[in-house]
Amino acid sequence: MSYPRRVRRRPIRRVLQATAAGLLLLAGWTSLPVDPSLLAPSDAAGVTLLDRFGASLRTSRAADGSRQTWLPLERMDPDLLVAFVAAEDRRFYDHHGVDPLALARATRANLAAGRVVSGASTITMQLARLLLGTPRTWFGKAAQAVWALRLDRRLSKQVILEQYLNRVPLGQSAVGVAAAARLYFDAGAEDLSLAQAAMLAGLAHAPSRDNPFVSLVRAAARRDRMLDRLERAGADSRAGLARAREEPTLGSAAPARFAAPHFTSWVLARGDSARSRSAVRTSLDLPLQQSVEAEVRHTVATMRSFGAEQAAAVVLDNPTGEILAWVGSPDFFEADAGQVDMVVSARQPGSALKPFLYGLAFDRGLTPATVLHDVATVYRTATGPYLPRNYDRAFHGPVRIREALGSSYNVPAVETVSRVGVAAFLETLHRAGFASLGRPADHYGLGLALGNGDVTLLELANGYRAIATGGLWRPVRWRTGDGSDAGPGVRVMSRDAAVQVLDVLADPMARVPAFGPSTPLDFAFRAAAKTGTSRHFTDNWAVVTTARFTVAVWVGNFNGRPMAGVSGITGAGPLVQRIVLATAARYQPGQLPLPSDAGLVPVTICRLSGLEARHECPSLTEWFRPGTAPAPDDWYTAHGLALPEEFADWSGARVLGNAVTAAGARRRATDSAAAGFRITSPRNGDRYRFVPGVALEYATVGLRAAGAGRAVRWFIDGRPHWGPRWAVEPGIHRIRAVAGRDEDEVAVEVLP
Repeated sequence: MSYPRRVRRRPIRRVLQATAAGLLLLAGWTSLPVDPSLLAPSDAAGVTLLDRFGASLRTSRAADGSRQTWLPLERMDPDLLVAFVAAEDRRFYDHHGVDPLALARATRANLAAGRVVSGASTITMQLARLLLGTPRTWFGKAAQAVWALRLDRRLSKQVILEQYLNRVPLGQSAVGVAAAARLYFDAGAEDLSLAQAAMLAGLAHAPSRDNPFVSLVRAAARRDRMLDRLERAGADSRAGLARAREEPTLGSAAPARFAAPHFTSWVLARGDSARSRSAVRTSLDLPLQQSVEAEVRHTVATMRSFGAEQAAAVVLDNPTGEILAWVGSPDFFEADAGQVDMVVSARQPGSALKPFLYGLAFDRGLTPATVLHDVATVYRTATGPYLPRNYDRAFHGPVRIREALGSSYNVPAVETVSRVGVAAFLETLHRAGFASLGRPADHYGLGLALGNGDVTLLELANGYRAIATGGLWRPVRWRTGDGSDAGPGVRVMSRDAAVQVLDVLADPMARVPAFGPSTPLDFAFRAAAKTGTSRHFTDNWAVVTTARFTVAVWVGNFNGRPMAGVSGITGAGPLVQRIVLATAARYQPGQLPLPSDAGLVPVTICRLSGLEARHECPSLTEWFRPGTAPAPDDWYTAHGLALPEEFADWSGARVLGNAVTAAGARRRATDSAAAGFRITSPRNGDRYRFVPGVALEYATVGLRAAGAGRAVRWFIDGRPHWGPRWAVEPGIHRIRAVAGRDEDEVAVEVLP
């Protein structure tokens, strides 16, 4: 039977028409732009944190648990590009997304097997599958091919290759060459050997089976097959390929521990690092970080016998606020409590808050020469009577603010906060960034001057940084390369007050009365330093700031267990000293502003009264803001020294350098009228002994008398003596005090 010719041709025409229409539609569809969001790195992808010099610190995992890090193509090692092209798609640069030769070969194999046994997938087709998640079926392969045509038409080969190399799974949850290089070799994908590049390229075929953590033998065999392909492609010299075959298969036997763990954990927890979607260069200085970690471990090892099990430290760059080092505990990977981070955990700072109190006082009209009353004083508070005591359990009588801050006396600090107000002091601390102090002023009371509120080490370091930068607080930075913060900042104290605080904290002589002539806070360069000790020796703190950097450290126990009499100067002091020196070896400390730089004027004052020297008296130079110089001294007269009435009934500890007398510090008399005129320091029969290593000029005894209605004249072994202190000499000495018709005499012994 025959059919009309026009009937036989109609199906063929329709097939041809449909095919043409399909091709036109395909051509039109493949010419459409690719949605940029499809190519963007996933928001859930991990990020690689680098130090300020580009060294890798840590690569985070994505939300699905995979290790993902995005690396631009231009930063990848060229061997990686050559190896992957040779392994996965040797005609990559010649076809348009689909390789017809490979497709024909795969079609024959699949038809013969009755299933998909060869995909003939090009790099572009694999990228389409990674972007769209198409299944490994006939339909999936067709979709991949169509999308590959579109991707090749709309994207450059470089973009396609970058997308693929950052998305290809390479075993052990590693996604992309950067994450795989870090995992298997503990190295960056920017600088790999030919053998390492070949091994990564081989993993693309069977990542879960042939990765070196599963089987070194299969990984080596897969790598060698990739090297054979490179040889056939002429991608490298025979000598280079021979060396690659001899290279050990694995550079790292297991995933390496990440660096700066507390710092990187803090950065990743902030969330803004993930938005970078690639490697992020932080502000951390890894060599300095490693030095600080070693010092923290050394401190814990040496202080363990004193009951100190933990320590922490942070280093800030003052001009930029960049975090240079951050150690939250001696061992982050310790099972019990290593991940506790004392850089951001709040504890009581003790006397470390006093510089902010005195900065406020300077702005309220007080000066470093202002005399405060270090005498027994009872304050009436809402919770009952409050009698502050000094660390040495003694009272020191008239004390200038310079000495009160430098020697960290508690009683003058409480007097100061009672003058300026607790609420005003708390507001100053809030402006200085102490957000941890979240309770109202009534909750803290006068004890806030002594650090009875919890703060963090990072807050403390950045607060001192604010003082060092002229009294302006600005937030810390964890990224580098942004330059100095030129923002207005928050005014904590005036520039003049900040300079005065720094000048006191950088004055080693101001520390001598309490800490002796030699402390860990003394440096060959000008540095402002302060320590703090919380109640019962629970927490030790020390902060040192220079023009360039600030170092803050903490020593103690996570569980709050007190240490065995370890103060800030003996516990945290040596640690902060070593870290400051390590930092100064990498960053020039610079020059803290001098009082003259701020326009302050020098005035000669009497050492005891703080008033302008008018008569002969032990004197020194103090710096004042214009118009704030003190009145002429009226404590010293032609007849001797007459203390103001409020000090008439005061007695203090007798100190030789940093050792208290054998008799100890006695309580002052409470009824001076009944006691009559008497010598209160030294006491009759006191015995003193020189402390080895203390210079003779620091071995002095305070001369005090009570019950005098006029000036007191002093005689040592019958010879007149001027001044409130006596530089002792070995032997037995008689000390006589005369006030008009009243006199008293004591005998003391000084042992060599």
